[in-house]
Amino acid sequence: MRVLVACEFSGVVRDAFTARGHYALSCDLLPSERPGEHILGDVRDILSDGWDMMIAHPPCTHLAVSGARWFKYKQQEQQEALEFVKELMAAPIPKICIENPISIISTRIRKPDQIIHPWQFGHGETKATCLWLKNLPKLIPTDIVDGREQRIHNMPPGPDRWRERSRTFPGIARAMAKQWGNVHTQIARQAVLV
Repeated sequence: MRVLVACEFSGVVRDAFTARGHYALSCDLLPSERPGEHILGDVRDILSDGWDMMIAHPPCTHLAVSGARWFKYKQQEQQEALEFVKELMAAPIPKICIENPISIISTRIRKPDQIIHPWQFGHGETKATCLWLKNLPKLIPTDIVDGREQRIHNMPPGPDRWRERSRTFPGIARAMAKQWGNVHTQIARQAVLV
């Protein structure tokens, strides 16, 4: 399967799909932190390149409700961010997941199909993450753990705070690759059985 991981500089989701035998490519305005298939540029330029699936992580700076106190000062930036999300949702790709924290996407575009937390996938942390899904099933938790803390929320201020907060947890990436990477195969098997 050809998987586009949009707006990802970490390579975490890309590498999870690659490890399961898929062709996965990340695309971001930043270079990739890890070696692997990556395009440095605007993902909108490659949305029509024949992808089977897209996992998109649009920047949440102007969308996340954690920054609600600043909303009145950045209405233009919010509108542009929402338009970008709409473009990703309307991409000519059969299976799509848009991932973002609790944000105005829920009220301005539509409610998410699912809200997940890292503690459902092997990481003892809370971080509500919304998923807007197209032709993909909800993720099934793989490893529910105790010791839940708000490490991400409680990170100290600093120039790299946004970078650390935006990385996808490896357990979530592995679940996406395992569960959604098999969706194409499951559909093909069902067609043969009918």
